[in-house]
Amino acid sequence: MLKTQKVYVVHEFDAPVAKVFATLSEHENLSKIFAPAKVTRLNDGKDARNGVGSARKLSIPLTPSFVETNQVYRENELIEYAITSGIAPIKEHRGVMKFVDLDGKRTRLEYTITFKGRVPFIGPIIKAALQDGVARGLKKLRF
Repeated sequence: MLKTQKVYVVHEFDAPVAKVFATLSEHENLSKIFAPAKVTRLNDGKDARNGVGSARKLSIPLTPSFVETNQVYRENELIEYAITSGIAPIKEHRGVMKFVDLDGKRTRLEYTITFKGRVPFIGPIIKAALQDGVARGLKKLRF
């Protein structure tokens, strides 16, 4: 049985929630967090450019690309997405970005990614890489 892996990163920004949300909701900006992955917008959402139904392709060197689609979108509060197509080394993937306004000038991002590896050994390896990569990527963002 494949174990569910969980990546959890909390990062605080010295910027208002609207600015942090606007930056992280834009698909193209996610390349900064997921480097060396290249993120390409495939389509806009139904009610908002980055809303429900908007999709992006992630191309990671030496691996097949896959598509992530936004499932939940609440402006300045929450984005939830899932892998919806492509051959990814993981399955049952879910990403949740929760934005918390701290004082009108600062924002806390609570970022959770859950998934299962397609084979027993791959899940922990991907978890470690994501945990470290996302934490480092978020530290690079400037507002």
